[in-house]
Amino acid sequence: MKDLRIVFMGTPDFAVSILKTLVENHYQIVGVITAPDKPAGRGRKLNESAVKVYAKSQGLHVMQPTNLKNEDFVNELRNLRANLQIVVAFRMLPQVVWQLPEYGTFNLHASSLPDYRGAAPINWAIINGETKTGVTTFFIDEKIDTGEIILQSTVDIDPKEDAGSLHDKLMYAGSELVLETVKLIETNQVHTTVQPKEETKTAYKLDRNNCKIDWNDSLEQIYNKIRGLSPYPAAWSYLQNGDDQLEVKIYETTIEKELHHFPIGHLITTKKELKVAVTNGFINIKELKLPGKRKMDSKSLLNGYSFHELAKML
Repeated sequence: MKDLRIVFMGTPDFAVSILKTLVENHYQIVGVITAPDKPAGRGRKLNESAVKVYAKSQGLHVMQPTNLKNEDFVNELRNLRANLQIVVAFRMLPQVVWQLPEYGTFNLHASSLPDYRGAAPINWAIINGETKTGVTTFFIDEKIDTGEIILQSTVDIDPKEDAGSLHDKLMYAGSELVLETVKLIETNQVHTTVQPKEETKTAYKLDRNNCKIDWNDSLEQIYNKIRGLSPYPAAWSYLQNGDDQLEVKIYETTIEKELHHFPIGHLITTKKELKVAVTNGFINIKELKLPGKRKMDSKSLLNGYSFHELAKML
């Protein structure tokens, strides 16, 4: 049985669950590396990462380097004498960092590698209409998400699932997989699998362009895009309402398959419904956000907002 001294690297809530699992299973965490504090809100108050908040509550040693190649940081890391590093939702590590520990550095990725390597695997699995995804642990190498696979676990995607609920399912599955991986390393029972070089599906970084809804897409493609980007960063569209052109974020929809003769993007409004005409039916908007307004359900919006008879989504 190996005596593990672990450095954990991560930033968001997703990583907290994994760190918490390691702490509760009494593993020795000699250091936690997370992103520097960032100013947030109107007062620009410094905001600590979710991982830092949890690590401080457990009395763990926290490091927040801005440059992972900085000599002082690397020396501080080396002085922790860690023999295993675990990375969850952090950033790309330089070789000088990931090669440090005796038993290697492994990463938890929220997909079934080699599919969906990259920055947004949870979102893209839903956007592309997948029915299954997973979590993978692998040893880090010099490229992104290409290292030798240690373990994988499969997770089903519900047809109505959004990125928020899938995030939570993968977070819990990931906690179990990391724990299982650490136990294999601890007992010297790791057997890795080399990833194929080809990748068929990529988890591109989300940006303004690929989050915009194309109303010419199929009913299913639009529905999957909206739920795949909800609750964050959210799919968006321009709303042409009379002379006003507004940028609208859409969070929740249902679909109605139906033949119709409305032009693509045409809005149909009643006292209870807000629907967009698309190629093979209607996207029924359930939750959305107008500029400067809070997120609201469509019924609340329809109670106090007037739509022009030729209003449409662009």
